[in-house]
Amino acid sequence: MKSIVKGDKDFICELQAPCFQSLSATEIALIQTGKTQVQFRKGDNLTKQGAFASYILLMAKGLATQYIEDESNKSYNIRIIGPGEFIGLSSVFTDNTFSYSSVALTDCQVFLVDKAAIIETINNNGIFGFGLMRRYTDHNTNLYSKLKTILYKQMNGRLAETLLYINGFKAEFPDVFQLMVRKDIADFAGISTESAVKLLKQFEKDNLIKLDGKDIKLLNISELKDISKRG
Repeated sequence: MKSIVKGDKDFICELQAPCFQSLSATEIALIQTGKTQVQFRKGDNLTKQGAFASYILLMAKGLATQYIEDESNKSYNIRIIGPGEFIGLSSVFTDNTFSYSSVALTDCQVFLVDKAAIIETINNNGIFGFGLMRRYTDHNTNLYSKLKTILYKQMNGRLAETLLYINGFKAEFPDVFQLMVRKDIADFAGISTESAVKLLKQFEKDNLIKLDGKDIKLLNISELKDISKRG
């Protein structure tokens, strides 16, 4: 992790998120005083599950993966975090620790925003607080959707859903599949790496996808959606 200061070529002055547009000049000054821009290299941990959280993170550039871990160090990927997304919002509304880990898929530019400044601004600006709460509930909705997938879908349905989800980032990040190893894809689907590799080969045999090294090209999106829906 490297701090980025004013004058550096990668310095970003403004916080780019819609909820910040409702702030007054005084509130903006408070947030700006409590923020630091940092650079994470690919593979760096942005947050660690269970670690004390004195700040929340806002992704400015790059991609990261959010995941949870169990006591045996098994992990399950929850979502891909892109520009404009918050990391660690749960620490504002519930507890003082990060409830998940996150790791950089690419080099990332991230704002660390002091949590105390965020809480003070929420107390003084209901519109801002509502915007953050909407983000937080969206994250929870995503968690419930992932839980439903794990509980009720078969492996082929999980993998089809995962491929469609990751493919949604291809327009902005054409190499998104190449940023991952097969284990990453398996962890999104909640299946073993061996099962993921086997199913990917079957999907290719069925002309649903094309495997090109680490890249994956979706050839029949409608059929993949049907497989995902049927589970």
